[in-house]
Amino acid sequence: MVLTNKEKDNPYLVERLRTFEMRSRSVKDLLRDMADTAYQGRALGEAYSIIVDMLKESGNTIFLGLAGSMSTAGMWKIIKWLVENRYVDVVVSTGANISEDIYEAMGFSYYKGSPYVDDSELLKYKVDRFYDVYASELHYRRMENLIKEFIYTLPRGAQYSTAEFLYLFGKYLNEKGIDCIVSAAYRVGVPVFSPALVDSGYGVAAVLALREKGHSIVLDMVKDFDQIIEIGRRSEKMSAIYIGGGVPKDYVNLVAVMQTLIGLLEKGEDVYKPLEYVVQITTDAPQWGGLSGATLEEAVSWGKVSPRARKRVVYADATIALPLIAQALYEDNVRRESKPGFDWLFKHL
Repeated sequence: MVLTNKEKDNPYLVERLRTFEMRSRSVKDLLRDMADTAYQGRALGEAYSIIVDMLKESGNTIFLGLAGSMSTAGMWKIIKWLVENRYVDVVVSTGANISEDIYEAMGFSYYKGSPYVDDSELLKYKVDRFYDVYASELHYRRMENLIKEFIYTLPRGAQYSTAEFLYLFGKYLNEKGIDCIVSAAYRVGVPVFSPALVDSGYGVAAVLALREKGHSIVLDMVKDFDQIIEIGRRSEKMSAIYIGGGVPKDYVNLVAVMQTLIGLLEKGEDVYKPLEYVVQITTDAPQWGGLSGATLEEAVSWGKVSPRARKRVVYADATIALPLIAQALYEDNVRRESKPGFDWLFKHL
């Protein structure tokens, strides 16, 4: 079909959508082809393209915000792989995701379950349910006790940022041969922050240590925030990948905000250093006003995301989107040209 001159001059009819056709293809090619379709298929394909460009950008510090219940869903080894291969430079996680991976790394198993079950029966058999996943409560307690035993190795009353605490815990687990997210992060020098760390097995373990032997430690959250802000200050450029939203997403967003406020404090003028590439995978919608669903366009108004940023939100279950993206990266064999180092952060430990 030949376009009329009027159609040729239409500024909106520029890039053609391509109908998806069946053929033998890799996952990386699948995502590239999906990028030329529509709706969340296009979003996923475009997000993958942005991540590839993010990885190829020199001088770029990549933050990973990790929320949701990804470790219980069988996703934690993807995160570990991203860390080990330095596809991400800084991890900001909920406490659950970096404790519930340890459960499996210790040799325990999660089991396929059902949301259509008598939960009072599960309670009787000491089975914990994560939607359609089952875990042994007794094994879960053994994971919490492992964290407690680590806490006993630390000086009473010692103060740490969560990044420092998790660096030392990663070392402890690595020496025990427990291969999980924080032990992998320790090996490759990736800092792991968890601003809501006690909202997990870590908090349970810390209180048990306190009540059992009066052994307390202090997590200094101001120090924690200052350290991740300093990472931002030392970074030439910053980018982010968000799995879910919540506290991890805003913690990273505020790193960009603080660059402006510190610039104002030190130089008397606003200094913007927003995120340059951003991808978020979420099932939350923006109209409820929560941060998890807040759009990346909204973040521009705060100075969190650059007006010129390459950015995309994928409205999808992360247990679908993340494996596809990771598999495509594996097939593409993408390698970073430059990776920031963080020896300065832990040299005093």
